Amino acid sequence: MTGKEHGFPDNKYNPHAWIINEPKIGEGCWIGAFTVIDGIGGLTIGKQCNISCGVHIMTHSTAKRCVTEGKYPAMDTSETIVGDCVFIGEHATILMGARIGHHSIIAAGTVVTEHAVIPAYSLVAGVPGKVVRNIEKEIGMWTGEGEKNE
Repeated sequence: MTGKEHGFPDNKYNPHAWIINEPKIGEGCWIGAFTVIDGIGGLTIGKQCNISCGVHIMTHSTAKRCVTEGKYPAMDTSETIVGDCVFIGEHATILMGARIGHHSIIAAGTVVTEHAVIPAYSLVAGVPGKVVRNIEKEIGMWTGEGEKNE
């Protein structure tokens, strides 16, 4: 099935992903099916990122407009940034204004809250997402460039 058959605009990443507006997506990124990549408020995704199936990356919210019966006339927007070499697990949600540092892992099902700042080399899990630990040394071990655990 192509994007046109189910109504999603065509994109070069996955015919079953919905990419809204024109986010900046770095080289070598992989985007799984059933994702929503929202570039309305500005979105930058670094190079070599893997975005698993069912992920939602948001840059806007209509919550205030909805609960005020339209008296709050605007849609809120805030740029969201995902650094280089970030892995985002299945069904994670990244809310508007979040900043995710390079070489981080966002665990499956995690919700990164609005305007959260995630340092580089973080493992983040939970609802709301919390930094579990720094993974810089682990990355070195995985690549053979760090100290060996014996």
